[in-house]
Amino acid sequence: MSDPTVPDKKPFLYVVVCASGIAGDVGKLITAAQEANWDVGVVATPQGLGFIDAEAVEAQTGYPIRSAWRLPGDPRPLPPADAIAVAPATFNTINKWAAGISDTLALGILCEAYGMGVPTVALPCLNSAQAAHPAYRRSLDRLREMGVLIGSWEPLRPGTAGGADRYRWEEALELLDSVAGTAR
Repeated sequence: MSDPTVPDKKPFLYVVVCASGIAGDVGKLITAAQEANWDVGVVATPQGLGFIDAEAVEAQTGYPIRSAWRLPGDPRPLPPADAIAVAPATFNTINKWAAGISDTLALGILCEAYGMGVPTVALPCLNSAQAAHPAYRRSLDRLREMGVLIGSWEPLRPGTAGGADRYRWEEALELLDSVAGTAR
């Protein structure tokens, strides 16, 4: 029985942000997650940091953005993840993740999430030339085999402007809602 004097702990969502032109809109996912009763922390790839307004994201989440490994003995700046949404998920991150490459904090977290059973979704964002590469299709298959839920983004032709209006940030939450154990 829960103690009515202690507020219920909200589940914690890591949003992994990669280097994509639409990454600057990650606040849309953060807002939607907070409205759905998640606490949110952002982990950015090193290149992804340059695509977001770090100060605004930190103000919105109340947590520092993580991008680099912490030193031994340093406190953990984020609680453990109850779920992870990789959005936008780029060609590079998807392929490295599926191959088990852990050369950045973001990829290290993603690779460990599988072994820890953390529900994870990926909302790809790449162009059709990248999506045509056979490694990408194999990587998506591998991630699906690992239980990662993949969003429905349809790639645009290379050099095509726009697409941000078609990116469904909230799909990450819809996919997480479909996974047993993430109900709030």
